[in-house]
Amino acid sequence: MYKINLGTNRIEALNVKSFSELRLSERSNLQEWLAHTPQALGEELLIIQKEFDGFDDTRERLDLLALDKEGRLVVIENKLDDSGRDVVWQALKYASYCSGLKKEQIVEIFQQYLHKNIPSDGVIDARQVLREFFGGKDFEEIKLNPGNEQRIVLVAAKFRKEVTSTALWLLGYRVRLQCFKVTPYERAGDLYLNIDQIIPPPEAADYMIGIADKEAADQSDEAEVKTRHQLRFQFWAQALEAVRKSPCRLFDNVSASDRGKAGTGSGIGAVWYEMFFGYNEVRVQLYFDRQSAQENKTMFDLMRNRQEKIERDFGAKLEWQRMDGLKAAQIRYSHDFNGKDSSQWPTMIEWLTNHIAKLELAMKDVLQEIKLQGLGLERVTSPGLAQALQIPDQEIA
Repeated sequence: MYKINLGTNRIEALNVKSFSELRLSERSNLQEWLAHTPQALGEELLIIQKEFDGFDDTRERLDLLALDKEGRLVVIENKLDDSGRDVVWQALKYASYCSGLKKEQIVEIFQQYLHKNIPSDGVIDARQVLREFFGGKDFEEIKLNPGNEQRIVLVAAKFRKEVTSTALWLLGYRVRLQCFKVTPYERAGDLYLNIDQIIPPPEAADYMIGIADKEAADQSDEAEVKTRHQLRFQFWAQALEAVRKSPCRLFDNVSASDRGKAGTGSGIGAVWYEMFFGYNEVRVQLYFDRQSAQENKTMFDLMRNRQEKIERDFGAKLEWQRMDGLKAAQIRYSHDFNGKDSSQWPTMIEWLTNHIAKLELAMKDVLQEIKLQGLGLERVTSPGLAQALQIPDQEIA
C-alpha cells in the first residue's frame, strides 16, 4: 500500500506490519474496531453481541454476532496474524448453535449488548434500534434468523491453505461464508488498516453464488425425479395387482414401472388403453397413436359418432380430445386426487380399477367394428367404405 503525496507528486510506501509487532490484540483491538465500524466489512451490519456465550450445554464464545439487512445472523470470527487451521470448524459450530435462536431470543441478546456496551442516560430499546436498522418496518414484520441462512465471516491477516480450500468448498454447498484479509500498515508513527475480501472475490461473488444456487437446484431436481420414480413404481405395483384381481384382463401381462402411465393394447395396433397416475389426478383413456395422423383422427371421429352409446355404457361424460394439429388423439376420463399422499392410494387404485373396466366395456364394440372394417390394418378394397370413412386411397394400408 502506498500513500499519495500530491506535493511531490509521488507515492510513498507504507510499511507492512504484523499485529504482534504492533502489540495489538484480537479482543482488545481488532474485535473492538469491527464492533464499532462493521461497515468496514463491505456492508451495513448491526452488531448485536460480542463474546457471545449464550449456547446450551457449551461455554464456547463467538467473537461478534451481527444481523444483516435480510435479517440473517452473521457469525464473525477474528484471528490476528494467522487464521489457524480450525477456524472454519469453529465458526461452523457457532453458526449451528445460532441456527436455533428465535426472534425474541435475538432481541434479548441485543438488549443485553446495548445495556452493557452503549453508554446512554436512559434505556435504549432494542426493538426501536431494530426498526430503524430495517428501514422503519413495524417490529412484527421484521423476520430474524430465517431458516438455515446463517452467515460466517472470517477475519485474519493470513489464511492457511486448509482454511481457504475448505471455505471455497463450502461455498459450493451454498454456505454463505466470507474471508477478509486484514493488514496493518505503519508510516511515521501513523497506523493504517487495509481490509480485503479474498473469498469469494468481490467481482466473482454473485457468479459463484449463482453457480452454487444452480447446482443446488439441479440436485434438488434430481432428488425430486428419483422420488417421483420411486413413488410411481410403488403405486403401479399395487394398482396393477388390484386390476389383475378384478374381472378386467387388460393388464394381466403388464409389469410395474416408474412411468406416469401403464398401457396395454386394445386389439388394434398402436391404439392403447392407458391408466395414468399423477400428483394431482388419475385417469383412464383410450389413446390413438398410429403413425398416420389421418388414421388416428378417422378412428377418433368414428368413435365420436358413437359418443351417446359409448358414454351411456361408460356411465359418465368423457373428454373427447381430437388434438387437431397433432398426430395423436385421445378419449379420457379423470378424477382429482393428491397422488403424493399414499394414504389416498387405495381409493385411487379402486377408482382406476373400476373405470378402466368400464372404459373397456364401453369401447370394445366400436373398436371391434373398426377392426372388422380393416381401417388401417388391412387393405380396404371397397371404395364405398373408404369414401364413407373419408380416407384417401393412399392412406389405406
